[in-house]
Amino acid sequence: MKLLRYVGLASLFTLSSIGPSAQAFSLATAVEEALRYDAAFLSAQKKAEADATLSGQGLGRLLPTAQATASRSRTDFDVAGSSNLDYSGRYSNSYGLRLTQPLFRLDSFAEFSQLRERAVAGASNFAQAKSDLLLRVTQAYFDVLIAQDSLASVNAELKAISEQLESAKRAFEVGTATVTDQQEAQARFDLATAKQIAAENELSVKRNALAQTVGRPSPARLSGLKTGVVLAPPAPLDVSPWVEQARSAGFRVRAAESASRIAQSEVTRVIAADNLPSVNLVAERRRSEPFRATGQPNFDRADTTVVAIEMTLPLFNGGVAINRAREIMALRDKAAFDLENERRQAEQQARTAYLGVLSGLTQVKAFEAAEKSSRLALESNILGYEVGVRINIDVLNAQQQLFATQRDLSKARYDTLLSSLRLKQAAGALTESDISDINSLLQ
Repeated sequence: MKLLRYVGLASLFTLSSIGPSAQAFSLATAVEEALRYDAAFLSAQKKAEADATLSGQGLGRLLPTAQATASRSRTDFDVAGSSNLDYSGRYSNSYGLRLTQPLFRLDSFAEFSQLRERAVAGASNFAQAKSDLLLRVTQAYFDVLIAQDSLASVNAELKAISEQLESAKRAFEVGTATVTDQQEAQARFDLATAKQIAAENELSVKRNALAQTVGRPSPARLSGLKTGVVLAPPAPLDVSPWVEQARSAGFRVRAAESASRIAQSEVTRVIAADNLPSVNLVAERRRSEPFRATGQPNFDRADTTVVAIEMTLPLFNGGVAINRAREIMALRDKAAFDLENERRQAEQQARTAYLGVLSGLTQVKAFEAAEKSSRLALESNILGYEVGVRINIDVLNAQQQLFATQRDLSKARYDTLLSSLRLKQAAGALTESDISDINSLLQ
């Protein structure tokens, strides 16, 4: 029967058409291009490169330092009442080399520990920035797919309503239907037209958002999920391991742990600098070429070699040390609370994402069942309309229900995949291989 074509139209939008351009642009391709283009990620990458040098800088504070000096001076010196001494316009040269090796510098050891932890924190922050980019690209890509499916659904709905409207007009002309059927179909057609305009605008917005992330426009259509794809539950299927890993291995948690250790080292550094002695081994070689004074014994040069152990002990600095110690201890406690806060947030994110995956899987199954039921309901209403036991509005309602169910099913699938990525991010385990796994589910 002619009206049974509506059932076929109702399922057209679930699969995006695949052209050559769509095959050349995939989720994995979008991620690769975003890694080379996204300004926020590239900024984080350079910050991580800078932080990676801090460990070497800290080590350098424990190694010997060498300094070379050179000077040349002119002396004009007149001695009143003396005719035998003449210092006027005389030049002298001086050269020196000084080598210093720290022997006991607790503050330098603490600073080395701080810089090393800052390098670790930089790596954790970069890992967080990369995982954020992976999620942003996937979200933008899925937003385009959802918008595509929504527009295709609206187009199919509009076509089905258009044919239903023509059928109602013919039935009214021959006297087998009332004008109400025609008016109801016309109202649904006008509403679907408005929905089509909104869906087209939404698709343009989402495509622009994806283009801004990857650096180039996406193809006219992107490939959606393959037919018959079964979404996998989280493994392990227990929230406790995910929570434990999130509290210990989350990217932000690891950065907060480094910040806490830096704050603890700052306490050691400040107390050592303000209260403990510092001991250095010093070796110095100096050569002087003094000026010659008329009428006095002179020498061409003087070489001096010094090897010494220098100790510096702070005695009093006006009470600054006491207040500074209080400050850094308070900041140390703050860093500990910040760490606990990050752990709690990571735990909450893991639980939320885990429940999002389970809820999404359940919704997908429910929507799949609802789609089958809505399809059967539409077929029944079409047959009932043709034999006269159903009216036009019944068919229109059944069509609308089927299209809405299919749109919800499409969105639920993509939302579930995103929740699985968020779960791995919360646990500090999100990598590009996870994007490749999802990419394999796409056509």
